[in-house]
Amino acid sequence: MTPSGFSRTESGELVCEGVSLEAIADAVGTPTYVYSTRAIRDQYDALDKVLAPVPHRLHYSMKANSNLAVLRLLQERGAGVDIVSGGELYRAQQAGFSADSLVFSGVGKSPLELAEALSAGILMFNVESLFELDQLNEVAGEMGLRAPVALRVNPEVKVDTPHHYTRTGERGNKFGIPFDEAVDAARRALALPNIALRGLDMHIGSQIFQLEPYRDGLVRLLDLYDQMQAIGATEIRCLDIGGGFAVSYDDEQPMDLDALAGALLPMVARSGLSLIVEPGRHIVGNAGVLLARVMHRKKAGAKEYIITDAGMNDLVRPSHYDAYHAIEAVHARDGRSIVDVVGPVCESGDFFALDRAVENVDAGDLIVVRTTGAYGYVMSFNYNSRPRVAEVLVDGSRFAVVTRRESYEDLVRLEPQHLEWRTT
Repeated sequence: MTPSGFSRTESGELVCEGVSLEAIADAVGTPTYVYSTRAIRDQYDALDKVLAPVPHRLHYSMKANSNLAVLRLLQERGAGVDIVSGGELYRAQQAGFSADSLVFSGVGKSPLELAEALSAGILMFNVESLFELDQLNEVAGEMGLRAPVALRVNPEVKVDTPHHYTRTGERGNKFGIPFDEAVDAARRALALPNIALRGLDMHIGSQIFQLEPYRDGLVRLLDLYDQMQAIGATEIRCLDIGGGFAVSYDDEQPMDLDALAGALLPMVARSGLSLIVEPGRHIVGNAGVLLARVMHRKKAGAKEYIITDAGMNDLVRPSHYDAYHAIEAVHARDGRSIVDVVGPVCESGDFFALDRAVENVDAGDLIVVRTTGAYGYVMSFNYNSRPRVAEVLVDGSRFAVVTRRESYEDLVRLEPQHLEWRTT
């Protein structure tokens, strides 16, 4: 099975749309992230279409992949974005998103970030605590503005995800306002002079296959909406159900969008509210691969290793989340061996696969680590002073470098050669 946007030629070579991955490796080097324009468009359009029966907008969760070229591609489709930092606000602006297409989430927004977003005139802040509500009221008052907010409520529904780090809607989680405090939070918002309560929001987790948590969470959110209307919250216009829709990393079934729409849209329609959805991984996850080259094979006792030129600093998910990513040879190889696929980083956690049956690749062969369009490059770092890799976007029979590979000079660019000492 190959990810969307990627296919095998008759000779067994893996290509991205109409472009040879070997040609990309020759031109750009390895490791390199490669993304399919067609796959991104197809995923966005499929979700947009299934939600068409109700007023809605997809606000792409840009933390999944914040490359400017990817953002511009989605902006051209009519997407909004979900941001979680001042840096993401800047990126969204650079990509051409209008201010009224931005929602600002996150459990820890600084006063500076709040002021920047207010100055930009964003659509809405997803507020996650009473402290943030008061702080936003103060900042908005100092600027002579009224801040539009949605209350992010923790619906406290049980969610089954591949890793406990990706569950955000259960009781006691750091995200969102506790469910039993939500109506009091609405009362506080209504009493604050510089706050406009415009929406309700939830985000229950990531890589979720089941419909039930969304349905149960939406039922609870709509119950709160009724209670908030009863206390005077008459300006609520938006219902934000977050994202987290699962994609396939191996043989899992991805989220059934038709079933999701069938379960949720009738409730949304009856509410009369406009729906906001915040997909990230669902849009870009299967649209990308990490292209790497085998450096050599090594035996150590009963173990055999395939050493690649990509490391955990380039893709940390296997080490951080114990995440599975399928691995394929760019040119199909006969036979398989049980190996560990690892990188060159001086760290025992530097691996992509452990005790995995992998094609019999050898030194110089190209491989891909699949389903890395989300939470790949954005989570990369410079451990061992390794420059961050390049990113390439493919569109039909053409490709472009959308992030150049870092140089050694880039590694020290922000570090002054001559120190300017200060005293207090």
